[in-house]
Amino acid sequence: MTIRLTAAAMALSAAALFAAQAHAQGQTYSLKVTPSTVAWGNYDAAAKPALTVKSGDTVVVDTLLTNNPTGLKANGVPDDQIEASLKDVYANVPAAARGPGGHILTGPIAIEGAEPGDTLEIRILKIDLAIPYAYNGFGPAAGILRDDFPYRRTKIIPLDSARMVARFGPGITLPLHPFFGSMGVAPPPAMGKWDSTPPTIMGGNMDNKELVAGTTLFLPVHAKGALFEVGDGHAGQGNGESDVTALETSLVGTFQFVLHKGETSPYPRAETPTHYIAMGFDDDLAVATVKAVRNMVDFLVTHKGMTRDDAYMLVSVAGDVDITELVDRNKGVHVMMPKAIFAK
Repeated sequence: MTIRLTAAAMALSAAALFAAQAHAQGQTYSLKVTPSTVAWGNYDAAAKPALTVKSGDTVVVDTLLTNNPTGLKANGVPDDQIEASLKDVYANVPAAARGPGGHILTGPIAIEGAEPGDTLEIRILKIDLAIPYAYNGFGPAAGILRDDFPYRRTKIIPLDSARMVARFGPGITLPLHPFFGSMGVAPPPAMGKWDSTPPTIMGGNMDNKELVAGTTLFLPVHAKGALFEVGDGHAGQGNGESDVTALETSLVGTFQFVLHKGETSPYPRAETPTHYIAMGFDDDLAVATVKAVRNMVDFLVTHKGMTRDDAYMLVSVAGDVDITELVDRNKGVHVMMPKAIFAK
């Protein structure tokens, strides 16, 4: 009898394997959300770490959705369902410490020994829902159809954690695939305090829905300690994130950090149980596409020993070029290359 595993089942199997490996090596830490453990709207090489760990260690990280208590209450969320940590952060993080972006990110987490020229491997072991609802919203200054929708609307969407579905509306039920919209490290010091909105060479607000539990993200290190931050939790999303938000919610992520000394990565990349992923970010969607395809070619040359000609051809005949997101100033494109085509 032949047993065929779905991509979701393979991701769950990989997550279980990762979790077992993490349990066997390194220490496990917990990083809660408090006013002193968040970076509000920025990635910064000069930031003070909220936690320092070693390569091989695992951290369970609480995160907050990107909305405020007043807005949630105005849109019908009962006060007892608005997280105390969200209220605490809004009440006690001074205005001077906020921005330039709007995401509340947990961190930074420093990894001992990380230096520019290294690569940080982030194993996404587990992602849990933290609250029983998500929101989706658009406004006049955001989204791909801003001229068609020149007003603001927010919709609260109940989440069923037992069935892992969102109840979008009558007759519409969405499967949940939780992931973090923003995962990144500090940019090079010369870039200063980087706005959390546009993704770039250090990752950040990539909004890549493939990065669920059981997948791995590889980020180039640009600053001492790497300084990983995470947030912008999504219970699910469509490619493109067309109206500027997904199923926005609070999540708890379990990550294992593995430092690769002297292994230079020119750009963020990722792996799922079934695919290699190369990414590209730019304000111009065509340029972002060129970057993503070129980065996949470079990956195939470096990690699969292919010639550049054959790598370019393989992307065309076997790679899927997808729009990651259209709404974060720097648009995102990613190339999905199936692992099954390569000999074991």
